[in-house]
Amino acid sequence: MDYKPGYVYDLMDAGGPTDVREPYFREAVDEMMRARTLCARANAAMPDDPTYVTYLEALFGRKLDDVRILTPFICDFGNRVKFGKGVFINHSAILSASGGIEFDDGCMAAPGLRIATINHDMNQRHTLYTYGKVRIKKNAWIGMNVTICPGVTIGEYAVVAAGAVVTKDVPDHAMVGGVPAKVIRYLDPSEQRE
Repeated sequence: MDYKPGYVYDLMDAGGPTDVREPYFREAVDEMMRARTLCARANAAMPDDPTYVTYLEALFGRKLDDVRILTPFICDFGNRVKFGKGVFINHSAILSASGGIEFDDGCMAAPGLRIATINHDMNQRHTLYTYGKVRIKKNAWIGMNVTICPGVTIGEYAVVAAGAVVTKDVPDHAMVGGVPAKVIRYLDPSEQRE
C-alpha cells in the first residue's frame, strides 16, 4: 500500500496507534535520526559558542531569536514542537515530541524538564504506539525535574513544583506538585504580570 507523505503524523495527531512494522513509519524514523543528529551537534558545541543555536534552529525549522534553549538538550521530533515568543528552556531537557508539543508565549522551564507525548501499547509494546499532545500555556512555569505525561495541558500562569509528575491537565493559575501532581493552591490572577 502507498502512503502519502505525512501519513504517520496524521496518525500521531489522531492519537495513534502507529505500527513500527509498517512502511509509513520510515518517515518518523528519518525525522528521529535528523533530530538526534542536530541535537548531538548542538550539545557538542561549547556553551559559550552561540553557533549551537543554528543547529536548534535547523531542528525546529525556525529562527530562535525569541526563544532560549540551553544545552544539553534532547528532542526526537523537532518538526513536532511549536514555540510562542519569550520561551525559556533551561538545560537538560528531554522532549519526546512525536505526539506534538506546544509552548505558548512566556513559558519557562527549569533544568531537567521531561515531556512524553508517546506511549506503548500494553500488549504490543515493541510495535504499537499511541500519542497525546502536550501544551504548556502562556506564562506557565515548570520547576526542576518535572515530568509531563502524554495528553496533558498546563494552564496559563500555572506553576508546577519541582519533581512533580503531571498526569492530568493543570488549571490556569494553579500551583501543583507531587507524584502524581495535585493542586496545592491557586495563585491570585490579579498579581500575575506579563
